[in-house]
Amino acid sequence: MGDMFRSEQMALCQMFIQPEAAYTSVSELGETGSVQFRDLNCNVNIFQRKFVTEVRRCDELERKIRYIETEIKKDGIALPDIQDDIPRAPNPREIIDLEAHLEKTESEMIELAQNEVNMKSNYLELTELRKVLENTQGFFSDQEVLNLDSSNRGAGVVDEATVQHRGRLGFVAGVINRERVFGFERMLWRISRGNVFLKRSDLDAPLNDPATGHPIYKTVFVAFFQGEQLKNRIKKVCTGFHASLYPCPSSHNEREEMVKNVRTRLEDLKLVLSQTEDHRSRVLATVSKNLPSWSIMVKKMKAIYHTLNLFNMDVTKKCLIGECWVPTKDLHIVQKALSDGSAAVGSTIPSFLNVIDTNEQPPTFNRTNKFTRGFQNLIDAYGIASYRECNPALYTCITFPFLFAVMFGDLGHGIILLLFGAWMVLSEKKLARIKNGGEIWNIFFGGRYIILLMGLFSCYTGLIYNDVFSKSMNIFGSNWINNYNTSTVLTNKHLQMPPNTSAVGVYPLGLDPIWQLADNKIIFLNSFKMKLSIIVGVLHMVFGVCMSVCNFVHFKKYSSIFLEFVPQILFLLLLFGYMVFMMFFKWFKYSPHATFQPETPGCAPSVLIMFINMMLFKNTKPFVGCNEFMFDSQEGLQKTFVVIGLICVPWMLLGKPLYIKFTRGRRVSHVKHNGELTGNMELAEGETPLPTGNEQAGGAHGHEEEPMSEVFIHQGIHTIEYVLSTISHTASYLRLWALSLAHAQLSEVLWNMVLSLGLKMPPYTGAIGLFVIFGAWCLFTLAILVMMEGLSAFLHTLRLHWVEFMSKFYEGLGYAFQPFSFKAIIDGEEEE
Repeated sequence: MGDMFRSEQMALCQMFIQPEAAYTSVSELGETGSVQFRDLNCNVNIFQRKFVTEVRRCDELERKIRYIETEIKKDGIALPDIQDDIPRAPNPREIIDLEAHLEKTESEMIELAQNEVNMKSNYLELTELRKVLENTQGFFSDQEVLNLDSSNRGAGVVDEATVQHRGRLGFVAGVINRERVFGFERMLWRISRGNVFLKRSDLDAPLNDPATGHPIYKTVFVAFFQGEQLKNRIKKVCTGFHASLYPCPSSHNEREEMVKNVRTRLEDLKLVLSQTEDHRSRVLATVSKNLPSWSIMVKKMKAIYHTLNLFNMDVTKKCLIGECWVPTKDLHIVQKALSDGSAAVGSTIPSFLNVIDTNEQPPTFNRTNKFTRGFQNLIDAYGIASYRECNPALYTCITFPFLFAVMFGDLGHGIILLLFGAWMVLSEKKLARIKNGGEIWNIFFGGRYIILLMGLFSCYTGLIYNDVFSKSMNIFGSNWINNYNTSTVLTNKHLQMPPNTSAVGVYPLGLDPIWQLADNKIIFLNSFKMKLSIIVGVLHMVFGVCMSVCNFVHFKKYSSIFLEFVPQILFLLLLFGYMVFMMFFKWFKYSPHATFQPETPGCAPSVLIMFINMMLFKNTKPFVGCNEFMFDSQEGLQKTFVVIGLICVPWMLLGKPLYIKFTRGRRVSHVKHNGELTGNMELAEGETPLPTGNEQAGGAHGHEEEPMSEVFIHQGIHTIEYVLSTISHTASYLRLWALSLAHAQLSEVLWNMVLSLGLKMPPYTGAIGLFVIFGAWCLFTLAILVMMEGLSAFLHTLRLHWVEFMSKFYEGLGYAFQPFSFKAIIDGEEEE
């Protein structure tokens, strides 16, 4: 039962495992998730450890699985979800079969991929050739005209054979990437000095890259030239710009025949590609059914060998020795896991577990469920609790949503939060399967129970504030009576309703709805919520100071109760607790129905002014017929409280250091060394271990080794921090009032300036206008009031717990218990 209020008791254990049973034993321990191993090979290089070969083998298997998974995702094949049927770690024999199967599958996939790339490259080349042949029909008609012009110009100068030889143009045809065309054309012009005639045509449809599958936009070109030397230059430029050159006959008939042959080859190649794709899809579909299971099995095997590298081999090389932290409640589970691991391989020598004593601080382990996990994460974000100190998460389950609701008090907005949280809670099994929801969604889903309680408590405080989207509900009927006639009400804007004549009784629950119509609504709510914030804050801090007693008692630091807790609680109660008492006393004493003038509301003194006078030993002259103090002997009582409060300061400052100084020499303690065995050499099932003896050292700093000067300085810092923080923290709780007021006013502004515009429109146009305005009002309500204001209230609530509440008793100097758990490893990799 005590583990609900503090972290679980831990034991440092030493386990002895036979090498043949080591793999199966660690596998069973990984399934239980109850053991945190310590590294006994810190001085050994990670590449020189015993099982590094097996780890590399697992890395190679993971690489093959990742490659196959990439190919499966590339083809759009869905992998099955195996969250409900997670396989166990494989035995070494199964790994040999799995390794052979993965090797075969990878080789087949690589061969298929290479063949596919080759065939797609051939298909691309044939497609480009077909495009060249089809798009150059017009180019060669122009060439014939150019040849005729050249022949006509040369006639009469030389003989006909020479003219034909010189007038015929050579050409080069090919395909180039579209983005390189302009640079390619400019380079041709430069090397030929303008003696190259280039014709080009952009392809309408993009081609696919055979390696990546990305679309490529290309252009067909034909370069006409004269001379063999220029031809060689042009080919070099084409090579430099990665242009593909293709043979293109100059005869029209030859081109037509070549196009037909190319089309026939393309059809055959397309058929082969289709058959290859079908075969690849069948292979991947078959592998995809088992791939998630294989991936988990390899991850578990790799984790086992990583853990075995933390073990140490004994001198005889016949036993593996490991050290681990185990919760004492789980010792029988660990013992059973070791027995099952030995039985699985038929080991004749059983593995056994020893509890060893140590003076090291154990890790902190707070066992949680799906409800408390979110609240525990809020506490751990501030700092992991020291070993066995009080865990604030249990109380945070109530105080966190309540303080949030004080700032977020609106029944309508609370219902929105409540419905959202209830939807996530009721559909948590379905929503938990969402893996790619993103970081924000994971945060919301992890805190679904926090959101549910925040919405529920906001509904309650909204009911107390009588606030629903800035409007009030008249459930029980107002307890205020209008004593004026109709004409008086209509002709006078500023009428007052004295409570002694207009108020009858007390409204049953929350605020009376008539305050919604009052001009002094803000003044009344400010006073009410401000006092409420101080009352809640002081109670919260008093509870935090009282929690320190639980730590002192548990760690047997009884002197700290008198030297730290008593002066702290006196200082807090005699000053700020007294102020809270005066608020309640003021509410009870002064009444509008009182006949004695000093007890009427007009004579009620200000609690704030009274508190300031109390601290400064001053007096304020009361009104005529009124008393300065609320009761007799109040002045003397206040002076006594202030004097006792001032005495508490040196009490806190000097009490503990002086106690340490006078008692340090008398202490004789026996501290056991690490690895010292307890009387129970071997734990049988169900046996309770001896206490580890380190609880008294946990949860707080020890001062036995510090010089006295540092003890005085340390205590002086804590005293100054507590005295100043008591004042500042009390004022800090006024954020409850400030954010509650801001939330209510923003809600009222949205109603008056947005939704009320649609309600005031004429009947026919108002129906359409109200539809649009209502949508805008809903959008602003969700975006501003629920999300932004909700986030603001959440952060302020978090600050009140971390700084104002937990600083009174919580150290948070521990380190988390991180057990070897297959579930944590798999879930962690999925989140990444």
